Amino acid sequence: MASVFRTCPRTGLKIEKNAETLIKWNSTIAIVLLAVGGLFALLVVLTRWPAVHLLPADLYYRFLTLHGIDALLAWIIFFEMALVYFTSAVLLGARAVCPKVSWLAFILMLVGGVLINVIVLLGKADVMFTSYVPLKADPLYYLGVILFAVGALIGFIMFFVNIAMAKKEKAFEGSLPLGSFGLLAASIIGVLTLVHGAVIMIPTFLWSAGIIQNVDPSFYRLVFWALGHSSQQINVCAMVAIWYMTAYFTVGAVPLNERVSRTGFVLYILFINVASEHHLLVDPALSTWHKIVNTSYVMHLAVLASMIHAFSVPASFEVALRKQGYRNGLFEWLKKAPWGNPAFSAISISIVLFGFLGGITGVVFGTEQFSLIRHNTIAIPGHFHATVVAGTTVAFMGFTYILIPLIFRRELILKGIASIQPYVYGLGVAMFSIGMMAAGTFGVPRRHYDITFAGADFSFSFDPVVDSFLTIMGIGGVLAAAGGVIYIVVALGSIFGGKKIE
Repeated sequence: MASVFRTCPRTGLKIEKNAETLIKWNSTIAIVLLAVGGLFALLVVLTRWPAVHLLPADLYYRFLTLHGIDALLAWIIFFEMALVYFTSAVLLGARAVCPKVSWLAFILMLVGGVLINVIVLLGKADVMFTSYVPLKADPLYYLGVILFAVGALIGFIMFFVNIAMAKKEKAFEGSLPLGSFGLLAASIIGVLTLVHGAVIMIPTFLWSAGIIQNVDPSFYRLVFWALGHSSQQINVCAMVAIWYMTAYFTVGAVPLNERVSRTGFVLYILFINVASEHHLLVDPALSTWHKIVNTSYVMHLAVLASMIHAFSVPASFEVALRKQGYRNGLFEWLKKAPWGNPAFSAISISIVLFGFLGGITGVVFGTEQFSLIRHNTIAIPGHFHATVVAGTTVAFMGFTYILIPLIFRRELILKGIASIQPYVYGLGVAMFSIGMMAAGTFGVPRRHYDITFAGADFSFSFDPVVDSFLTIMGIGGVLAAAGGVIYIVVALGSIFGGKKIE
């Protein structure tokens, strides 16, 4: 059957029907999963906030498990599947090859995600996101993770298939566009990540089912973080690709030196996965030499890539806006930037928060000396919320505002409220992360249901300064939840009820 294309009158992009449909379904499911994960996040933060302390212990750990799965894994990877088809088909004016295989990937991910949620809600997998051995969940929990990972693996492989066919059919000439090149890096890291996930989750599933006797805890932790943290490296590549694409779609910005930007993505491929091991710096199974090489040399080459992009994207903003006539003084271009456009403001917030909150703290906490005193404190969740949420999620939210008119062919509803959504969400996440990292500096533990031990026979409380930091965390979490609700309402409301664009 011949492929059916349409041409977008606003961008001139040729959009094939199968690719368009795959983008619609993957991004819509992603938004729904963000809503679910966000609800659990609010319940968890209201429990960690001592002044509220909402949930009992069993529900706290149950909802913490689901929050990690739905918000860190499912929402982001489903959205990345949408990006896979956008950058390997739409951005190239090419077709989605073998759409039935792509739908199989979607179904496996959806079934796996639903299975995980059901098993955890039934109380059969209160093992948190890491599910460290010897904690044991129901075998169906691990089966759900395996199904989801296999589906995502197929999806990333389809990126390479689509690119190869687009090149063969001469849909594009020369090098890949930078957005597609960024997703190429993400897909390479994605394949490596998900293969590691299979290596550890299949034997853990067999152990849970009683087919094999044990899984070595040290081996589990080492290989798990090649899945758990490397999935964030997929996110970093996808996030940066969105920075470049949104810069172009909103203000016509292009990188000043595209070769340097591409070099940044190559550095991610070569070095960023190894940085996953910073979760194991307090683990006695690894040698000191191994830890020093990982955190003092290899990780910093991945950090260099992020610094390249952090300078390249804002510089492209300045050049593009100055070409539009905003040349008076040093900062007229900055004042005249389209701050009311939620796509533009979202990626600007993403760059700032990812760089100053996520990136800098990642370098600090990723060194062995600091990891020894910070790793088991609430500062670490503060760090990775600054990367995964303040960086990746905010960027994905911003790109949604581009996909809705371009792919769904709908106008945004509540445009005035949508324009402030990135600011509300960004401020909330910033307060949340800063509160957690500050409290962690004073030794507040991570993952702990009740740091005040309110039900014990003895009384225990932290310094009032620490209580103030946890209050900042709680207020920030509520504010972020409000920004998340605005995003969900605007995004789903526009998808299903926005004015149609012919």
